[in-house]
This record gives sequence, structure tokens and C-alpha cells, in this order.
Amino acid sequence: MIKWTLQKIVGSKNQRELKRMQPLVERINELEEAYQRESEEQLLSRVKDWQKHLHRYLPLQLPTKRQLETMDNESILAAATHVQERFDALRDEFPNLPTRIKTREDINDAKTAFNKIDEEFPDLRDKYLDNILPEAYATVKNGARRLCGTEIEVVDNMLLWDMIHFDVQLVGGISLHQGKIAEMQTGEGKTLVGTLPVFLNALTGLGVHLVTVNDYLARRDSEWMGALFKYLGLTVGCIQNQQFPSIRREQYYCDITYGTNAEFGFDYLRDNGMAGSTDDQVQRDHYFAIVDEVDSILIDEARTPL
Repeated sequence: MIKWTLQKIVGSKNQRELKRMQPLVERINELEEAYQRESEEQLLSRVKDWQKHLHRYLPLQLPTKRQLETMDNESILAAATHVQERFDALRDEFPNLPTRIKTREDINDAKTAFNKIDEEFPDLRDKYLDNILPEAYATVKNGARRLCGTEIEVVDNMLLWDMIHFDVQLVGGISLHQGKIAEMQTGEGKTLVGTLPVFLNALTGLGVHLVTVNDYLARRDSEWMGALFKYLGLTVGCIQNQQFPSIRREQYYCDITYGTNAEFGFDYLRDNGMAGSTDDQVQRDHYFAIVDEVDSILIDEARTPL
């Protein structure tokens, strides 16, 4: 009786979560309404600005000490310039980074300095993503609105894009970004829900995986939802059975990669069990993934090992 009374007063946990998200949903809708008065150039420029900021937190690929010893002056200058540009972008947050990088020794010192700060990148990245979430979701919704009436080729058929995110889909997208499971009723458009957190996290440049239950859905959604992602300036890949390793590697290095749990799983096993070197591996580091039909993939199909 007491429990029932409390639930009537404060609501269930799900109701409280929905109430907590409502101001964020309203903010997304307010921003999207404002974006309707902007040009396409302004919309896409905002996306590039987010990518530019987040890409400062990407791993810094530099030659080894032995490689530096064999490089000519022109190559040394190019590597030094690359490091200097990255450090200049990070200087607001890390003012003690080296300010002058020109020689082999400078590059080695810069690598040491970078290794001391890169452990802070995940927290900085997460904080930035949370800050831009309303704007990013509004951008995706506005992109969907601008695509309305456009014909898209999906699995060899022409489909007319006619989808714009509703509030229930915004709530689902917020939940997924927060690492929660979002249960959507039939007809609530869970395929469109995924575009929101996928877009947001793909801005990092670290790659996002969207796991589906079969090859057909992976291809369908990569072409269908991929039209929205590509409109917003992101690259989309799709892992399919029987693809050559070189093709698979290209798909994994896209901003967003669709595929089945079996394809992702077997590629991981091949990369970490059979590949003789990093050149033979197809996947890159794992950052963010969304699992469609999570109960089927992580419970039903999980009973059968890969």
C-alpha cells in the first residue's frame, strides 16, 4: 500500500526519467525550429566545427624514434608541423604543452608530453558531447526535415524520405547516448531513433558500430539512414558476408559502420587470433556501439557461441 501510494505521488522510475528528459526534448525542438531559418551551409558548418573540436582528442600518430633517425629534413618538418597544429588546438586546455616543435628531439619530447595528457581525453570528449547534445540532435532532426521528399535508393528500390523525429524518438536517442536500453513500441520508429546518438558519437572520428540481426537489415539501414548521415557530412560503411579484407577495412574506417553481431565478432577474432600484423587487421579500436534488437542478440543468439 505504501509503495503504491509513493508511486502515485512521485511516479515510477520510468516516469521520473521521462520527466527529467522533457526540458532537454523541448530545448532540442526549440533549436530545430530556429535551424529551419538557416541555410544548408550554416547547418553543415556547425557539424564541421564540432568535428574539428573533437578531432583534437584523436590518437596522435607519429613515427618511432628509429623511423625519425632515417627521415629526411622535409619529412621531419612535416611531422613537426602536424604535432604543432595538434598542440596549438589543445593549448587552451593544456597551456603547458611545448610551443616550438621543429627537430627530431622536439618530436620525441612532444610524444612524451602528449602521452601525459591523452588519458584526460575521454572525460573531455564526453563532457563536450553532453554539452552539444541538444544542438546535435536538433541538427539531425533538421537534416531529416530537409530530406523530406527526396528519393533514396535502398536495397535496389527507390524510397521517398518522409521521416522527422518525434518527441518519443528524441527521448529514445537521449537514453541510448546515456548507455541505457530504450524499448520502443511497434511504430515508434526505432530505426530513426538510432540516428541521433550515432551521429553525435560519430563526430568524434573514433567510429561508431551499429549492430543489426542480419545482413539485409545492415545493408538496408546503412543505405536508408545512411542518406541522412551522408547529408550531414559523415561517411557510412556496411560489413557484408564474403567481403574481401581490404573492403572490410574501408568500411570500418568510416565514421559509422553497420553490420551483424556475427560479422563484427568474427572480424574481432580474426584480428586478434589469426592476423600476423596490424596490416592484416580490418577493425580499428572500439569506441561506441548501438545494438539493435538487443534482447535477441545478447540473450537469444548469445546461447550459441560464435
